Order: sequence, then C-alpha cells, then structure tokens
Amino acid sequence: MKDSSSVRRIIRSCWVLFLLAAPLLFAETLYSPTWGFSISPPEGYSYKGGDGKNRFSFSFEPRAPANLDIRIYDGGTFDSVEDLALDIQKRLSSQGEQEPFVYRSRKALLMELSFVLNGKQQSGWGLCIELDSRNGTKKPFMAALAYGDKAIQELLNFHLSALDSIIPGAEDSLAPGPISIYAFPEGEKKDTKIAILPAKAMLDPNAALACKTTVDREFAVLSAYQNDSLWKDAWIRFYRMIFRDSYERLADVAFTIERNISQQIDGQSMDRAKKNRYFAEQALAWVQQFRYERDLMGTDFVDLVTAATEGRGDCDSRALLWAIILQHNNIKSAIMVSRDYSHAMGLALLEGGGARFTTGTGDTEQKWLVAETTAQVPLGLIGASVADPAKWIPVLF
Repeated sequence: MKDSSSVRRIIRSCWVLFLLAAPLLFAETLYSPTWGFSISPPEGYSYKGGDGKNRFSFSFEPRAPANLDIRIYDGGTFDSVEDLALDIQKRLSSQGEQEPFVYRSRKALLMELSFVLNGKQQSGWGLCIELDSRNGTKKPFMAALAYGDKAIQELLNFHLSALDSIIPGAEDSLAPGPISIYAFPEGEKKDTKIAILPAKAMLDPNAALACKTTVDREFAVLSAYQNDSLWKDAWIRFYRMIFRDSYERLADVAFTIERNISQQIDGQSMDRAKKNRYFAEQALAWVQQFRYERDLMGTDFVDLVTAATEGRGDCDSRALLWAIILQHNNIKSAIMVSRDYSHAMGLALLEGGGARFTTGTGDTEQKWLVAETTAQVPLGLIGASVADPAKWIPVLF
C-alpha cells in the first residue's frame, strides 16, 4: 500500500484545466432530511435515480459521461469504514488504494476506484464516512462513489469536487470538505502575522496551501463553463466552495480583526447597528489597502489565507475575505460578481445610507449595502460605470 504522503500528493496535484464545450445540465443541492447530509455536485450532474432515501445516483452528460452514486447503510450493517470499503471493492472488482482518516471526529476513508463498467475502464474516487446517529442508534455510513471514463483525465477534478461538496452534518456546513481535510490534515496552529495590522492570528501552517489547492481545483472545474449557458450557476458554486473551505480556517483572523477594531470604540456609546456599521467600515478599509494583484495565467484568484496574511489580491478575493470576516462577527454578508464589468464587490445587511443591491422578492427581498474593496471609498459607494444591477450576480452564503 502507498504511504499516506504519496496518496495525498495525487489529490493535491490533480487539477488541470477542463474545457469541454458540450451543453451541461443543472445540478441542485441535495439535502437528506432522513440522514442530515447534503451534497452540491458541479453543474452538469443531474439526478437519475434511487429510492429517495438510502440510494441516490447522478450522471454527468453528454460528452464526458461520469457518475456519482451515494448509498447510506444503517448503523450495524458494517462494523467500520474499512469493512464498507472492502465490500465496495469486491462488488466492483475495483483496484486501488484505500486510506482511512478522520474528518472532524468522523471516521472516514478515501479509496481509489479502478474497474470496468459496460466494457469501459472507469476511474475515480470513493468516500466512506460516518453520518450522525438517529435516535441513539449506531452511526450509519455513507458511501459516495464518483467515477467516469478513465480516458478523460479531466474528469478527476469533477470527481474530487463532487466529493468535497459533501456536508455530512449541519455542523460541517462551514468547514472545509472531506477531500480538503484528507489532503491537508490539520496541523498545530502557529502565530501568524496579519497583513497591515499590528496583530497576529493562530493559523495552520498548511492553511494557505490547502486553500490554494481548493481554489485551483474549483477553477479547473469552472473553466468547463466558459461558453456554457450555465456559467452563472457555475460561478456561484465556485465562490460558495471557496467560502466554505476558507471560513473555519480564518476564524482566528476574524476574531483578531474584531478585537483590533473593538479597541478603537471601547467606551463609546453605540448601539448594535452602529457598531456593526463601524466594524464593516473598518474591515473594508483594511482590505482596501491590499496590493492589487491578478494572475491572468493561473486561477486569477488569490486564496483567502494568503490574502489575509500577505495583503494582496484581486476584487473577488478581497470581497470574499471581507464577507467571511463579517459573517464571523454575526453580520449577514454576501458578494456580487459581474462578468460584464470583470469586477466583484461585497454585500452586507447593514443600516445606514449608501447604494443598495436587491435580492429576492416579496417576503424574501433583501437590500444589501454594497462595498467596493479595491478603491479607498466609503462603504455604500459604487462607481457610476459599474452600477447597472442587471449586470451583477449575487452570491449568497
């Protein structure tokens, strides 16, 4: 069996650009009220069958056929994730390595898949993981298999992205996905300088690399939709995957920034709404000082840990970082992106004056205050040249 570092290197280096021009199908988030898990596969996966409770199958068509099969096993069906993986391997006559790991206190296992289906060699990955117990029973297991034609190597990014989108339980919704945790197990956190501020935060030494790997993989997936009618949905998923992967990693950064800003208003009489507005303004002023940087030959997105510690990034990196910092401080935030303007801005539900961007209708309508992150302008100010709301896409978290 390969040592763990060699298996992880496969996961870490799996991304390549994927530029299929075929029309794709829409994939929605699947949530199971029975078992409490959810999954958001890339755009192009459509539900094709199952019993709606314990078995779910998705397909990715038409040019690059791939499959995503999910099966839930009641507690007691298998004694361990290893036993479940061996059973899968035998039934599929699959070859490949298997390696157990721990995902946020859940027993898990990642397995390589290599088998023949309908005369074609298939390859991919399988994830076996514990779910939350129901009614005090033994914890059930999920088996999620993502696989496709081995000849289409670019599909590997889709397999890994689909598996990494799995949220085993509600408490995992703002934590890095299982594939990211497998590839970069949490290390001992160390004091790390935060850009611009005279402050440090506790960060995993591998956090930036882990975030960058997720960004690279998701950008490779996103590249498939450049000329597709579903490019908007693909963009939204891209930013949501990065948001989820980065949120928990940046918890202490957000706490340190909150503490730094709070010291500026200690002793002042301000209600909660004014404090929230002041905090958002100061956090915005911080990201506005970053060095503007783009990588047009790469992903064109600086990972958020690097952005926070090195003070550099493009508009979308800064907007997403700002939104995460606000969310950690209980301020509802989002971002909006525009292909027409090649720009991104932050959004927040705050009181006070300023330009607003509206999402939803009727009871779901929300009016978000806009935040320009690349120019040193006040919160709520937007340039007239980028002010057409029809050219912006909201990304809500």
